[in-house]
Amino acid sequence: MKKSLTLIIACLFTFSGYTQAIYESFRSIKLDQNRELKIQLPRNYKKNVDKTYPLIIVLDGDYLFEPVAGNVDYFSYWEDMPESIVVGVNQRKTKVDDCRYDEGQYLPTLKGAAFFEFIGQELLPYLNQTYRTAQLKIIVGHDYTGNFMNYFLFKDNPIFQGYICLSPELAPPMAERISQKLGSSSDIWYYLATATNDAEGIKNSVRDLDEKIKGIDNPDTHYFFDDFDESSHYTLVGRGIPKALEAIFEMYRPISKKTYKEVILPLETSAYDYLVDMYKTTEQLYGIKRQIRVNDFIAISTAIEKNKKWEDLESLGKLAIKEHPDTMLGHYYLAMFYEQTGEPKKAMRSYENGFQLSEIAFLTKDYMLDKVNKIKEDFGW
Repeated sequence: MKKSLTLIIACLFTFSGYTQAIYESFRSIKLDQNRELKIQLPRNYKKNVDKTYPLIIVLDGDYLFEPVAGNVDYFSYWEDMPESIVVGVNQRKTKVDDCRYDEGQYLPTLKGAAFFEFIGQELLPYLNQTYRTAQLKIIVGHDYTGNFMNYFLFKDNPIFQGYICLSPELAPPMAERISQKLGSSSDIWYYLATATNDAEGIKNSVRDLDEKIKGIDNPDTHYFFDDFDESSHYTLVGRGIPKALEAIFEMYRPISKKTYKEVILPLETSAYDYLVDMYKTTEQLYGIKRQIRVNDFIAISTAIEKNKKWEDLESLGKLAIKEHPDTMLGHYYLAMFYEQTGEPKKAMRSYENGFQLSEIAFLTKDYMLDKVNKIKEDFGW
């Protein structure tokens, strides 16, 4: 019992070590003061020295950082989103001044203008220089900061591509400005949330904004909205963060059973082309080049077999050899292609080539050897 308890405690400490926050004090010239930052790096950041990561800036970092960082770590662990760098900006004593806007044009003023410049001209350049950040950058805000974060959207070339806007206390013209901007934006993800028990004024303005955005006809804007039942201004945050991450990174996730059944199996075009296009699209959208998952290869090969489109197997095999060169996968697909197209000697050679490489998924050395022996038996070799 004592041994088991010790092991559990050790595992907990080991796990927490992976996701432990780094605390930094950043000297801002724009604000003429130090700002406290919380930073969570991906679990294998130090090992993957050539890899870059999306950057997520969390305003209200004193209470929003932990739920965002925790969800990011969880989703990325299961490959439902890319590993990301999460940076929280603490604003417990400064939020009102940081988010200040004038009553005429409703644009950042005084400390609000300085805070806006701090994020764009000081913090982001520092993070890009210090850490291996990718092209994709996301900002998260709630209440006052949920309104303030939208000012970054209005720049000619927005420095953030993703916006997670949780129950924002919107400035009077903000709904009109946001909808106009999203109507002409390119590759912007925008998540908005309120709830039935949200503050009445906030709830009504957010629902009004939702109606305006829904009227936009712009395929390059990826918009998502939640109106949570029975949640409050504060509890909706815990529900909104995972929903936002799921929505923004929908294209990143592995091929699901639903996508396989409803999209890939009925395809009249090439399933191989679908796989290649899917990874090209995610690279364009998120700015992240990644290795094609083994499970995605298996989903596509299964569809090819069911639809008997054997010519796709040759292309799939060559791609698998390129993506997973040390494994049996690509040689197995080439062997299947040769078997189905009447070239047993080539098939046997491909199975033999695969036999010498690492086992992967359902492919074992015994399985590959059985395939070779079956061909020899069938043809009397």
